[in-house]
Amino acid sequence: MNDHYDVIITGSGPAGLGTAFHIAENSGMSVLILEKTKISSGGLRNDCKQNYTFPVGFTTDLWQQDEADSLLDEVASHLKPEYIQQRNIEVYIKRALNLGVKLLDIRQAHVGTDKSKDLIAGLINSLEQKGVTVKLETEMSGIDYVRRRVTLADGSTAGFNKLVLAPGRAGYTWLQSVIEQLGVPYHDNIVDVGVRVEAREEHYPIVKDYYDPKFIFPQRVRTFCTNSGSAHIVKEKYEKYYSVNGHAYSSEHRANGLVNFAMLRTITLTDPVVSGHQFAEILGQMAMQLSGGQPMMQRIGDFRLGRRSKKETFNDDLYDFQPTLKNCTPGDVSLAIPSKILRDLWRSMKMLDTIIPGIMHPSTIIYYPEIKTYAIRPEFIDRYFQVKEDIYMIGDGAGTSRGITGAWASGIRAAQGILLSR
Repeated sequence: MNDHYDVIITGSGPAGLGTAFHIAENSGMSVLILEKTKISSGGLRNDCKQNYTFPVGFTTDLWQQDEADSLLDEVASHLKPEYIQQRNIEVYIKRALNLGVKLLDIRQAHVGTDKSKDLIAGLINSLEQKGVTVKLETEMSGIDYVRRRVTLADGSTAGFNKLVLAPGRAGYTWLQSVIEQLGVPYHDNIVDVGVRVEAREEHYPIVKDYYDPKFIFPQRVRTFCTNSGSAHIVKEKYEKYYSVNGHAYSSEHRANGLVNFAMLRTITLTDPVVSGHQFAEILGQMAMQLSGGQPMMQRIGDFRLGRRSKKETFNDDLYDFQPTLKNCTPGDVSLAIPSKILRDLWRSMKMLDTIIPGIMHPSTIIYYPEIKTYAIRPEFIDRYFQVKEDIYMIGDGAGTSRGITGAWASGIRAAQGILLSR
């Protein structure tokens, strides 16, 4: 590793990669990528579902469609998506409109968790061939802004002309500490709270024609991250609680006949609780205390009857199938989800069952919590996501995007600003 680089990028997720590729392909600047893990742990690694239709994946207050569409072409040139053909969705769109619900028509691609490692390795190899230095398992621990140097976890330092911070959502605490150290104003008052739904594919047949259907319901509820084929639910460790998530393997894996997706309610907080991450921790910890330190699950049949699910509920007899995330605690989600949020989620579920009859089958499982914290949004001083002279913050973690393709596009825009300022 050299002592000084024109550009240092922290994070090898899609935002960092977008910056690195654009700079490497349009200049001779020296670039260093720092990644604290063995492999990118962002959206590219988990499922790698890509959306190529604005505004999905973009924060609309920061983006216009023309620019997003243009940059999505550049994103696609690197990720080389194989688009999934959509069929017969007009009937679902019509049913949704009759209820005041919107079904978005999106161009999508899916890699699969089992193939994402190869994709990432190929991208990193391509960058290295273009002269970019990539240091895995190397964490940045501090910044000397005056001297324009970063300190690494092993105590070594490296100088920079431009610094791009792209840690992703999981790097919230780290990014907040850097923002506060630099004295950059920010806000953090939005969070998505919801459940992950798991059902037999025959009870949600739309996925045969539309891989990841995006329904937008009243009261700021939406479906998110649908998985089918070889679909599984996993738990994700946050600092003080577990959240659930879903993924799917590629079509080369044997299908298990199941589908899962999130139902999320967007919450905007005001005084006195103005931190979305703080609110998420409160809800997540409460759920853990009610379920013995694990996420909880409940069959819809039990929920409708107003009774908790028990261990014997989760078999493949009366209730059709066993859960793919088996170490959840059977329980009653209504004890953990705030009533206002639960009402909106349940109302949207009933609308969805009207659009796609069957999803409310008694065997369907509700997992909780599924919580998506939004970015810690810094105040940008220009359209290239600069927060302080020579410092850029991009990607889902900084609120410039909400998905793989949007994150990559925000990396390109930061790179454009860097090239203009040379």
